[in-house]
Amino acid sequence: MFHIDSVIEATQFAREQQNWKLTLAYDGTDFSGWQIQPGEPTVQGELQAALGRVTGEAPLPQGSGRTDAGVHALGQVASFVLQANIPADNLQRALNRTLPPSIRIKEAKRVPATFHARHSAVAKTYEYVVFREAICPPVLARYVHACSWPMDFELLEEAARQFVGEHDFLSFAATDPDQARRAKPFDEAEPPAIKKGSVRTVFSSAWEKQTSPGGDLLVYRVQGNGFLHHMVRNLVGTMLDVGRGRIPCKEIRAILEARARAAAGPTAPAQGLFLDSVDYGGADEFETNMLLP
Repeated sequence: MFHIDSVIEATQFAREQQNWKLTLAYDGTDFSGWQIQPGEPTVQGELQAALGRVTGEAPLPQGSGRTDAGVHALGQVASFVLQANIPADNLQRALNRTLPPSIRIKEAKRVPATFHARHSAVAKTYEYVVFREAICPPVLARYVHACSWPMDFELLEEAARQFVGEHDFLSFAATDPDQARRAKPFDEAEPPAIKKGSVRTVFSSAWEKQTSPGGDLLVYRVQGNGFLHHMVRNLVGTMLDVGRGRIPCKEIRAILEARARAAAGPTAPAQGLFLDSVDYGGADEFETNMLLP
């Protein structure tokens, strides 16, 4: 039987329980990664504390993925639920006033209740920056991997193309047992022990040359439906060895098929890696504005 009181109660509850999406950028140098860790400075911890100061509530923001210590973000996404009825612009300004300068909220918006920063993501894009000059300026040192040795750019391009498509990337996943114990398996924290968990689809993978005020750069840009822990950094480390002539480019296929971390190249340093953006395919858009005040 239809009861108008039940409809009113449900509508009031929906107004109270507002699902939020934040897009944020951060300098990861001084943080022990995204995920909260006891006694360690983390981006998730800073954001939760800031929400508490601004709203009086302290939901744990769920990120699109966990970035490691020293890894940066230009477009990380977090979602959480608040009861506080606060305009989006006000929330953005208030959070930026109380967060440390190394974390900035680029956008705050209310989203459908079904939206989740991690589960709703359909693609992510990462960039890795390599500095090519003999002396790296101090202002860039926190954000690049300095590699001045000779590099064959055509070999880098050829190696990058071989990662496009669906592959088992187990050879490019971290084998750190401590990481596997600390976290449930998802995206950048996924332990590589199970085969079905190491298959990913890479939509694009390419290097480009850029020039900065400090000198020449090589930038690797990769987009995929998900990434294993250390996967991008291991891809970069392997490709740089290809460009230096240490690994023949023709061995990339064999490295993928080996499904063994020892078959691939070294892990590139964290400071050159940026989470560039997360794509949700429209899952973060309202179909109706009924729940907005």
